[in-house]
Amino acid sequence: MSAHKIIIAIDGYSSCGKSTLAKALAVKLGYNYIDSGAMYRAITLYFLRNNVAMTNHAEVIEAISNINLSFVFNEHRQASDIYLNDENAEPYIRDMLVSDRVSEVAAIKEVRTFAVAQQQQMGKKKGIVMDGRDIGTTVFPDAELKLFMTADPEVRVMRRFKELYETNHAITIEEVRHNLELRDYIDTTREESPLRKAEDATLLDNSLMSREEQLEMVLEMVKDCATNKKQ
Repeated sequence: MSAHKIIIAIDGYSSCGKSTLAKALAVKLGYNYIDSGAMYRAITLYFLRNNVAMTNHAEVIEAISNINLSFVFNEHRQASDIYLNDENAEPYIRDMLVSDRVSEVAAIKEVRTFAVAQQQQMGKKKGIVMDGRDIGTTVFPDAELKLFMTADPEVRVMRRFKELYETNHAITIEEVRHNLELRDYIDTTREESPLRKAEDATLLDNSLMSREEQLEMVLEMVKDCATNKKQ
């Protein structure tokens, strides 16, 4: 790939494979992958552990001041783990308790301001892939390549169910469906940086696509962007 590095912003609904695609792109391109969703999940984990009242402005501000987030590469996973105040939070942030509250926490203005500032700092040197819900609209509005991922709702439910069932055999499809519907509603209707497709983003519906097919398609887009930037 070209040495002219760009920022790739990937937004979309839950369980559309944003992180899977972003990680694969980062490996292929030699870019840094930033999981913005993991940042919000780690903040949510802190809030839950410390019984932070999410509607209490003072408590939220104090909690944020006590949060330090960082990414550390995990050789075993060949991916970066998120650390919350020097603790590897990766084993805990995918729990349903966190999943049920993360959209609520991410909708808090002060939380988003805190996270977005860190994300923008990470992107200053280019050569990154970041996925989330407001990356192309708020975090990196000038990103060279923006994707908005979607998939059929039932396809998303089954993907998420299979993922969670591996570690929780008690999980039900209805629980997963309810969680995704709730997150979609909160993400798209929140006042602060709602989930929406940027005008210059490419819509990618991967309902019927394999991971390999979508990766090859996006790699071609990256090649075109890098070529245009060079010109």
